Amino acid sequence: MTAQATIRVRDDAAATRPAGRSSRVATIFLVHLGLVAVWAAAIPVFAIPRFVLPNPWETLRTLAVPTYAWVPNTLVTAAEIFGGYGLGVAIGVALALVFSWWRGLALVMLPLFVTLNMIPKVALGPLIIVWFSYGIVPNILIAFSICFFPILLTTARGLSEVEPDLLDLVRSLRGSRWQLFRKVQLPGALPYVFSGMKVGAILAVAGATVGEFIASERGLGYLMIQVQSSLDTPAMLMAMILLTAIGVVLYGLVLGLERVSVVEDVRIR
Repeated sequence: MTAQATIRVRDDAAATRPAGRSSRVATIFLVHLGLVAVWAAAIPVFAIPRFVLPNPWETLRTLAVPTYAWVPNTLVTAAEIFGGYGLGVAIGVALALVFSWWRGLALVMLPLFVTLNMIPKVALGPLIIVWFSYGIVPNILIAFSICFFPILLTTARGLSEVEPDLLDLVRSLRGSRWQLFRKVQLPGALPYVFSGMKVGAILAVAGATVGEFIASERGLGYLMIQVQSSLDTPAMLMAMILLTAIGVVLYGLVLGLERVSVVEDVRIR
């Protein structure tokens, strides 16, 4: 293939990429819209009581009820999710890097982390609250404890699967450990890092919600527990939808960061 043909192929691919992306977005939107339509249609067809499943419009109207304090509760839960997730990413990637430099430390510490990860987080929650009292911090720690391990494990695997010849080449050129990580290990491990980050984004939402279920004074999980006693199903569903929206935003940010990082890595290469 000639150089002009290669350039033409790349230009055609770049031209079709926005159209393909718009098509995917439209498909995702239509699928979600279809789910809402099925939800609305199923209630009269199956005669579902309101306390079991309210219709979408009744659920949406709860946003106008001031006693639910949607904005403060949503902001608190979002802070817990993003705080726990950010802590999990920072510590998980940093520990994976340390383990790639000192394999003996990895052999000692990784089994310990596996054991600690087996502790049910619902059982760990009351202890964290005893140690750190109520508030945002305990829920951040619970979210961190759930999302941390997948990020650590996948990043450590990615860093360990770099070709030994490349590592030996950089060492023979007297490259520093940071240069070794930046130029060789990190580019090769990026798919693993982002795989762990995607899983961690999902788990961080679950962790913050578990923390608010156990003991909390604010947040969407706390609100769900409060309205459960009165069978206020519309408010519970709305809180669940907002939790999902926070998770979708976090997951979308990870996807965007992945796309930017992969593009930058290709440019550097």
